[in-house]
Amino acid sequence: MSFVITPPAAVSVPVVGTKDRFPVHRIYCVGRNYEEHAKEMGFTGREPPFFFLKPADAAVVVDAGATGSIPYPSLTKNLHHEIELVVAIGTGGKNIKAADAHKHIYGYAVGLDMTRRDLQGEMKKQGRPWCIGKAYDHSAPIGPITPAAQAGDVANAELYIQVNGKDRQRSSVSKLIWNIAETIEHLSVAWELQPGDLIYTGTPEGVAAVVSGDTMVGGVAGLETLTVKVI
Repeated sequence: MSFVITPPAAVSVPVVGTKDRFPVHRIYCVGRNYEEHAKEMGFTGREPPFFFLKPADAAVVVDAGATGSIPYPSLTKNLHHEIELVVAIGTGGKNIKAADAHKHIYGYAVGLDMTRRDLQGEMKKQGRPWCIGKAYDHSAPIGPITPAAQAGDVANAELYIQVNGKDRQRSSVSKLIWNIAETIEHLSVAWELQPGDLIYTGTPEGVAAVVSGDTMVGGVAGLETLTVKVI
């Protein structure tokens, strides 16, 4: 088979403890999935989960122990960090029940849902899609994936992000409005999940701006830390 242009290289994430890599199919993100973050964004209550997508090549893959970098993006003056637990899907499926969700999970990683908040806010005011605020280049940094059997008690793990050594966000995965299994159940009704899908499960309160030169260190207990510098 020949192609009229060179196909892009596959995006893949290293797997902890192996030389294997996890190929990325799609990146799904859950919106407002921690109560306190929903409140700081002007919303309350346990609303039905909603989702948005980022392109696979928005991922910025950072190896264990390394410091990745992202450019400060164009058009924005208000770039926000959002620390998240990422679920890596190893077995696809449609209409997956929450009780069976664990069978579809390959592993977990630490991710950042970087957001051009001013652009997102403007699109919301106009009632337009806000992909420009969320799904831009380099908007989905991610660290190595830890296989589920090695990840410990992820459902109750602490997650945090520090910027230049100071806490910005610190919470627990246990505070998810829609837990990991429920999220997979709802998501798989709308889309047929595929091996290689990544699910960014939502961010807790404390989202705030970063500028060029800032270094972000994010973690989820039991997983490899993610370090990213804005350049």
